[in-house]
Amino acid sequence: MTEFLDLETQDAIRMPWNVLPGTKSDAAQSAVPISAVYTPLKPLPYLPIVPYPPLRCRTCRSVLSPFAVVDFSTKVWICPFCLHRNHFPPHYHSISDQHVPAELHQAYTTIEYESPSEKSVVPPVYMFVLDTSVIEEELGFLKSAVSRAVGLLPENSLVGLITFGTYVCVHELGFGHIPRVYVFKGSKEVSKDQVLEQMGFLNRRPKPSVGVIAGVRDGLSQESISRRRGDAVAVIGIEELPDSRGQATTAEGSYKNTVLEELQKDPWPVAHDQRASRCTGTAISVAAHLLGVCVPGSGARIMAFVGGPSTEGPGSIVSKNLSEPIRSHKDLDKDSAPYYHKAVKFYEGLSKQLIHQGHVLDIFACALDQMFRAVKVGVAELKVAVERSGGLVVLAESFGHSVFKDSLKLIFQSGGNDLGLSSNGIFEVTCSKDIKIQGIIGPCASLEKKGPLCSETVIGQGNTTAWKMCGLDKSTSLCLIFEVTRKDTPDALGQLENNQFYFHYQHSSGQMRLRATTFSRRWVAGPGI
Repeated sequence: MTEFLDLETQDAIRMPWNVLPGTKSDAAQSAVPISAVYTPLKPLPYLPIVPYPPLRCRTCRSVLSPFAVVDFSTKVWICPFCLHRNHFPPHYHSISDQHVPAELHQAYTTIEYESPSEKSVVPPVYMFVLDTSVIEEELGFLKSAVSRAVGLLPENSLVGLITFGTYVCVHELGFGHIPRVYVFKGSKEVSKDQVLEQMGFLNRRPKPSVGVIAGVRDGLSQESISRRRGDAVAVIGIEELPDSRGQATTAEGSYKNTVLEELQKDPWPVAHDQRASRCTGTAISVAAHLLGVCVPGSGARIMAFVGGPSTEGPGSIVSKNLSEPIRSHKDLDKDSAPYYHKAVKFYEGLSKQLIHQGHVLDIFACALDQMFRAVKVGVAELKVAVERSGGLVVLAESFGHSVFKDSLKLIFQSGGNDLGLSSNGIFEVTCSKDIKIQGIIGPCASLEKKGPLCSETVIGQGNTTAWKMCGLDKSTSLCLIFEVTRKDTPDALGQLENNQFYFHYQHSSGQMRLRATTFSRRWVAGPGI
């Protein structure tokens, strides 16, 4: 048992079986599938971080590992997966059996590569999307909680603010004395082109005829991008705004005092027989478009705070008429919820956009109704976008409840100078020739990278060897299910079978890193597992 725990401590991998059945028929008799639970960012006691890019096989692109066969005299290494012979580059000329690089050290089966040339340009971004259709007391609780959360952010963070009710309001935080708000109609779906036009991103420049518009290279002016990083994202603690006395006040203080504390409840009247107008889907969509324009491919989180069901625009789950009941769990089971499928289709499209951009959606659902609060807020429809982007869901009775306040605080707690939240991860798997991948279960999305390693039997998200993970932390885990394809008993029982995991991600410090884990297990004869 101690040996298995040591293996998990070394590589952050837990397997139900630590030996492999010798043939496909033997594997079929096993009640528990051949699988592995991998925690990509689990803190390891002896994890080496090297300041150079990995050395890859020219054929299968696997990373050099301790399982490679090395000829130090000719400076050649043989890939343990495809058996291709690779020459070491010139800067490895001094290696020998007494002087090996970290990636060949037997104890370093998991290693991280930190390339200095892959630093992120934009710091982490947090877009707060606040529901103002709640009662005054709840709005006060919410403003107080968000204010505390902003104070816990690292100094280099960027913050944005969107509020919604009947309309969606994007607050520009770059002006300390004159607040500016861009308003979008909540009853209609807002496209990225409409966001570009209404917020003046193109700055009188012609819109590019083809391609995705994101950044200066696509026709956007640097001034508009920088300023919208003041609406999407005002720098906290870095960019200082002068006050009327010529002194400097941080953007954090400006954010709290001039915008957040002055937020008011949605001013549009609500009839006694009507529900409040709440355009949750439109607000989240505008946030996704805005981040897609300002910070594409960089770590960003949309943190939506919702206090009731969506009744307006795309993603709505019920009408505003109180005589129409909100769908229940039984309605969902019987497929008799009239708004459900349309809302799910909308959020599925939104999830694809978030995955493409590398951004995360978190939902904080707090409703005063103590029964079915998840259903009455619309988490059943929203969960597809949250799960695929690697986001979080927090449910509570009120924004003043300790469950909500403590959960929000835990998200932003830090052991050092960062939050420990990583983003923009790409997870890839390479296996030996007698192992195939049936699929993966966890907070990720398929990148549809098909190949000979993909099994015809699909479990979870299969038919690929690569997945996107927009957001994750140190406890995020993935479960991979494998298939044994060997038909005959191996010639030499007890020989090793290798697998390798690669995880390329944006560290919470903004640095791009690659963590490579290579592990092996032995074949055994018969179904004796």
